[in-house]
Amino acid sequence: MDAYSSIIHNAVEAAGKSVVKIERLDANRKVSGTGSGFFFSSDGYLFTNSHVVNKGSAFNVVLHDGSIYPATLAGEDPDADIAILKASAFDFQVAQLGDVHELKIGQLVIAIGNPLGFQHTVTAGVVSALGRSLRNEHGMTIDDLIQTDTALNPGNSGGPLINYKGEVVGVNTAMIQGAQGLCFAISINTAKMIAAELMQYGKVVKGYLGVMLQQVSLVPKLRTALQLRNKSALFITGVEGNSPAAKAGLKDGDIIVSFNDSLIETADALFRQLNREKIGQFQYLKVIRSNQVLELRVTPVEKKAA
Repeated sequence: MDAYSSIIHNAVEAAGKSVVKIERLDANRKVSGTGSGFFFSSDGYLFTNSHVVNKGSAFNVVLHDGSIYPATLAGEDPDADIAILKASAFDFQVAQLGDVHELKIGQLVIAIGNPLGFQHTVTAGVVSALGRSLRNEHGMTIDDLIQTDTALNPGNSGGPLINYKGEVVGVNTAMIQGAQGLCFAISINTAKMIAAELMQYGKVVKGYLGVMLQQVSLVPKLRTALQLRNKSALFITGVEGNSPAAKAGLKDGDIIVSFNDSLIETADALFRQLNREKIGQFQYLKVIRSNQVLELRVTPVEKKAA
């Protein structure tokens, strides 16, 4: 086997048995939809997408060996398209969770899932971009997405995106219909934060600014001229009307470099700052605009209220 194939094979061997097929059942116990998921804890909790479990009355998980176990919904965050199921399964593999901060554009990533019912299908590609924002079919913005050209199809939703070591770096969530090579996964760092909120509070409360983002690298010349410590930052690709960001004066093309004097190099870093304690309170953002650093005052609101 050649070196490239060996890398993919070894990564799939490390993570593959943690991946399950999810069957969504209606009130008559009939399968009304399917998707993917993966175990992240030894007591049977698994990640999937909120849209995979949406309107389900009950759920089954199908393990790699074909065994079927019932599962219950432990919690979900439709805004981020993340859900957690609790399965009564045993003798399963737990996925190792990685860190999206270690990802680089161009890096090899691998998706495992059940597209169109074909169980445990493997596809490979590269990271195309980091820190993307995307509107889902309901008009809600999903933040901190990994863009890849890894082939995804209906049924891949909720499955893991893994790196060459077999560590999960994302939860596959969407592809652009009619396009080729435009697929997205939710950062595993974001998924872990959502899981912690759901398990502690039963729901997710997040601060909301109303910006569409993309992570970008800052060139050394600009960093030196503006005396910035950031190696990367968040480029604003869109500002929603009447949002906290719009009221604060943020504009398309601004680059966010800090929040309350904390460096912001990734979307994950910004969303960690936008916790429930920040809602309704003045906060300070530093942005680059026209090769100058500006400080703006913004008041986050609760995302669902917005």
